[in-house]
Amino acid sequence: MNEVFGFDAYAPKEIAEKIETIGVAKARLPVLSQITLGLLAGGFIGLGALYFTIVASDASLSFAASRILGGVAFSFGLILVVVAGAELFTGNNLLVMAWAAGRITTLELVRNWIIVYLANFVGALGLVLLVLWSHEWRMNSDGVGITAVKIAAAKAALPFWEAFFKGLLCNILVCLAVWLALAGRSVVDKIFAIVFPISAFVAAGFEHSVANMYFIPLGILLKDQLAPGIAENLSWLAVWSNLLPVTLGNICGGSVMVALVYHSIYRRGCC
Repeated sequence: MNEVFGFDAYAPKEIAEKIETIGVAKARLPVLSQITLGLLAGGFIGLGALYFTIVASDASLSFAASRILGGVAFSFGLILVVVAGAELFTGNNLLVMAWAAGRITTLELVRNWIIVYLANFVGALGLVLLVLWSHEWRMNSDGVGITAVKIAAAKAALPFWEAFFKGLLCNILVCLAVWLALAGRSVVDKIFAIVFPISAFVAAGFEHSVANMYFIPLGILLKDQLAPGIAENLSWLAVWSNLLPVTLGNICGGSVMVALVYHSIYRRGCC
């Protein structure tokens, strides 16, 4: 009956097994592949952030419409990561399932996270430079650029614990988006599965470390020529003061609240 109506998604237990196996493969990718795919993911998430900024710069939209449409636009970034293929730090928090099963070592896990995180950062910064040089931010009579500065300033102003918990909530939804995408058997299944969790975290204002690698540097580079009065707190130090709590929150949300929970439900004792 399920097949007649197209309900042929993988079951949660099968998804858990797939994520564990994929985690082993990801942890043991050659370093050059991890770096290259990490660069792509940083750029892909940056493209989603760029798309979100364009939507957010439209003052004619209501608050809810702007957040929801912006969230759908931002989903483009993770769709590229999952469907086109790339290594994203926040999604790779799910490697903890393979680690908890004893199939990869702590060193392999941490090495993957460090390499992919730094590569994501470089990829995001590369897109920032391309956006800066292309003058894309001049769209909407500089409205896109001004919105980018405001977004960056708001992120830089977040207190440590607020940023941490927003990062935690964000990566629960990001890792659930990856989990749901792996339930699908077609590209359409995967795209549809990604949009709702990702648009939800964006609409709710949660914090994604890799997206912030794009948002905050772009705001820093644009602030002096577009909106100096609203961005006094923006500096390169602000990048790290935001990324530290957000990254820790992302790790707790993805690794503990999703990976370890599902490992304990579906995989503990099977390996």
